[in-house]
This record gives sequence, C-alpha cells and structure tokens, in this order.
Amino acid sequence: MTDPLTNLVKTYHELNAAVVHELDEQPSALEFMRHVAVNRPFVVRQAIRDWPAFQKWDANYLRQVMGREEVKVAITPLGNADAVVENKKDDTLVFVEPHEIFEPFGEFLDSIQRSSFCTTLTGGHVKYAQTQNDNLRHEYASLSPDVPTDVPFARIALGQKADAINLWIGDDRSTTALHKDNYENIYCQVRGEKDFVLLSPVEMPCVNEQVLARGRYVPVPSAGAATTSDDGGDCDDSGIGELEVQLDVDAERVPVATWDPDEPEKRTTAWSHLAKPLRVTLREGDMLYLPCFWYHKVNQRVGDEGFVCAVNYWYDCSFEGSSFASHSFARDVYLAEQRRPEYPELKVGGETEGA
Repeated sequence: MTDPLTNLVKTYHELNAAVVHELDEQPSALEFMRHVAVNRPFVVRQAIRDWPAFQKWDANYLRQVMGREEVKVAITPLGNADAVVENKKDDTLVFVEPHEIFEPFGEFLDSIQRSSFCTTLTGGHVKYAQTQNDNLRHEYASLSPDVPTDVPFARIALGQKADAINLWIGDDRSTTALHKDNYENIYCQVRGEKDFVLLSPVEMPCVNEQVLARGRYVPVPSAGAATTSDDGGDCDDSGIGELEVQLDVDAERVPVATWDPDEPEKRTTAWSHLAKPLRVTLREGDMLYLPCFWYHKVNQRVGDEGFVCAVNYWYDCSFEGSSFASHSFARDVYLAEQRRPEYPELKVGGETEGA
C-alpha cells in the first residue's frame, strides 16, 4: 500500500492545477475570500500602477525623502540572509542570520546602485534592507504616505487591518531561502523584478525540514583589499572585513526547510520528487497573493534605477477551521516517518526533531 504522505501529495496535485492564477484586476472582498478559503495564490498584473510609490520612487526621490535617516541593513557574503549554510568545520547545517549595521539611507542606496556596475563581485558583501517589523510605518515612515495604509479587498475580507507593512530594498545578489510565514501576504513589486518559487503546505514532506542550530555572520579581521570595479569604484564598501559564521550555542534550535527546489537532487527526502513547484515572476506594478503557510523562495533583478524595491502587507492568519490542523497533522506524520530507520537520508546535516 502506498504510504499516506505520498497519497496526500499526489492527490493534492491531481486536484489542483500547477499554475499561479492571474487575475485581470484586483478582486472584490468576496472573490479574494474564495482564494483564501482554498489557500491558493494569485497574481494581479499592474495592480499598483496608481500608487504614488510606483510613480515617484526613483533613486533621487528616495534619497530626497529619506535623507540621512539611519536604517538597519543586513549584510552577508553571498546574499543569503536567514538561510541554511554548511558549516565547513564539521559539514553540519546551520541556520544563519545576517550581520546587521545601521547606516544613513543615502549611503545604503549608493552601495546598492554601485554594486550593479561592478565588473566583478567576488568577495563583495551583499547589503539588503529586509527588516520585517512593520518598517514602512516606523523606520521608513517618511515614505509611508506614498503607499496605501491597507489593501481594501484584504482588509474587508479578513476583517482586520494589516498587522505589518514591510519595505524591501536590495540588488541582484540577495536571495530569500525557502521558508513559510504564518501570514496572509499581499506582495507588491515597485521596482525591479522578483522570481518566486512556491510550494503548497501539503508539500511539507518534500522540503526536508530539520531542526538546526542558529548562527550569525560576524566580521573578522582581514588584510584583504576590497574588490574594485574597472572604473575604480569599490564593489565592497561595507568596511567591515570578512564575515564568518558564529554559532549561537545558547539559542534554541529552529526547524528549517533544507531542500532547495532549484537543486532538486540535493538534501532530498523520500517525497521530494513529488513536489511540483509553482513559479511566477513579479514585474514592476504587479501584486501577488501568497497564502498562509506556503513555502516560498525568492530571487530578484534590479530595474533601470539599479535597485529592487517591494512592499508587502502581512495579515494575521486564522487558525480556525481544518486547514491549519490538517497541515499540522501532515507534519506530525512526516516527523514520525522521519524517525523510521528506512529513511536515514532524512537525518543528514542536522538533528531530527525528537531525536
């Protein structure tokens, strides 16, 4: 008899098309609730063209409005903030968070744009504005008048205001590793493009969740010179030297997806081959609805202004009904299967939960 997790994933794919639906216009609250009810994503092309942010946010305007205001900036050697990294000392996996600094917004944006013109980026640190703490209404409050305070169809349908509105600014090198959020997510692309790879919550057995130690990138003394471009500009102008992973031995271990849909033969589980990732590219002006609990990985490309910029709205999920309970049950079944001796490959790189 086929195991229940295989049946679950196969049945889901038989009943759900492997596409992200495209809408001609923003949905009504009722139409949106239908998508929420079935926990399926959609994209609306050119949905935010009337936003002041879409019309005004070029580099000069952002510098003028933000001026010398200091912002928190994530710095990593490879653009891999909040990601799984192989510990070179013992080949284990570690969930690594970025090194963080505060710097004037104008200097940060200069760095982002300058990175686009470097002929080589070897050794250059990657900066990303990615604080996920309602930063548009706090850290970037000067820009908040250019963005709606809510997404009307979501506010009406969900019966609540956005719990957080976040601003994201970076360059081509920043990536977001596969993960999920407990929020209904309305993601709006202002500048540049983003490529999303999506997996439904049902595909949890495919992502090889492991419970990993936490770490953080920290600067270490280095005698190496900064990487420079042909025109003499520094590719790495962070001034912090090399970065290395430092384990946080006191931090609680964290469950993390370790399988990458773009490297499907690496860190697999017995069910990874059943996954059918959905892929969608957001271009300037587009809006994506990313439902609760969906796994997503994101890459990006700068636009004509030399940076990538997006705004997203987080609405608290409802844990009522059967959806969350069903996902939790599937996860419990997976973890139980993970402990069985016939699946030793599931334990590579990290400690399994309950071990």
